[in-house]
Amino acid sequence: MRVAEFWKIVLLSSFISAGLVLFFLRWPYPEPIEAETGPAATLPDRGLTQDEVINISVYEELTRGVVNITSTTLEYTWFFEAIPRQGVGSGFILDRKGHIATNFHVIEGARQLEVTLWDESVVEAEIVGQDPVNDLAVLKIDCPEEGCHPVALSTSGDLKVGQKVLAIGNPFGLRRTLTTGIISSLGRSLRTDYGYVDDVIQTDAAINPGNSGGPLLNTRGEVIGVNTAIFSRSGDSAGIGFAVPVATLSRVLPDLLEHGVVLRPWLGVQGRPLGPRLARLLQTPVAEGILVERVEAGSSADRAGLQGGRRAVFVGNARLLIGGDILVEMAGKPVASDADLIRILEDKRPGESIQIAYYRGDRRIEARMELVGREGSRRFRF
Repeated sequence: MRVAEFWKIVLLSSFISAGLVLFFLRWPYPEPIEAETGPAATLPDRGLTQDEVINISVYEELTRGVVNITSTTLEYTWFFEAIPRQGVGSGFILDRKGHIATNFHVIEGARQLEVTLWDESVVEAEIVGQDPVNDLAVLKIDCPEEGCHPVALSTSGDLKVGQKVLAIGNPFGLRRTLTTGIISSLGRSLRTDYGYVDDVIQTDAAINPGNSGGPLLNTRGEVIGVNTAIFSRSGDSAGIGFAVPVATLSRVLPDLLEHGVVLRPWLGVQGRPLGPRLARLLQTPVAEGILVERVEAGSSADRAGLQGGRRAVFVGNARLLIGGDILVEMAGKPVASDADLIRILEDKRPGESIQIAYYRGDRRIEARMELVGREGSRRFRF
């Protein structure tokens, strides 16, 4: 290739490159989009929800009626040195006379009781009545001026699973704490050291140590139960709490105020549930009932003519007295366990009479039983 032709090609390429550069430099680019920077978006101010209004209203109206209870008990070392121990619980004021409802286990064994009111004033309390079976107790304080603010007890038994409830108490000594939840179940049976509590309310409202004795409330601010126990593997709230129904408190309250104890009938029967297996072994005419082994002199059962066993036998390692009556019905209801006896007798009083049915041998006998009482025992004795 000649030199002149080479330079022609180079010059032509330069012109073409320059033209392309100018073309792209003049190409129209879109205008940049500017972000809109107005005021920050805010949620509309809707105020309190209806649910929040209810919570606040119930708390503000009733917190003055809930008290903190401090009980002092004595424990002893190996060298018999007395060491005071303090426990805390809750309670609520029943009337302007200074009566306070709480749990029996909150004040059990207490040598001294102090009540802290809503204004942080501390007053001494005395025990007026105790019902260990239902884990209830009534205290009495001298109310200072404007110190007593009674809490209303519900008179309606129309509770529903799913109904909202509120609990006010002093968990871990943290005073005047509100927790909320629902009724998780109804009709539970709770065993205490002294018997059974029937128709217990189960709730998921947080209940912890220190809440015991405080009120479980409906949204109208009425007491529907007395917070009593929790089911927990750790000792803290696991969302399963129990409250003694207010119907039970209302039923035993007159006795506690007047007599200091609940006047219960004394059945006077010592026995054991029969059950199908034991019934087959003993060849009894029925498969369920209470096998009467002993009848205490002067008791309701003794006056009704019930008879205990006369011959001792061993069933496995258990020693039984057989040959006695088999109690199968009381007050028109079948009995097959100790719990059945407690449920039937719990709402009865000495002086009443009930219909009973029992087997003596193969013969069914029906009779009236006049219920008598016995003093001196805190435990539920048949």
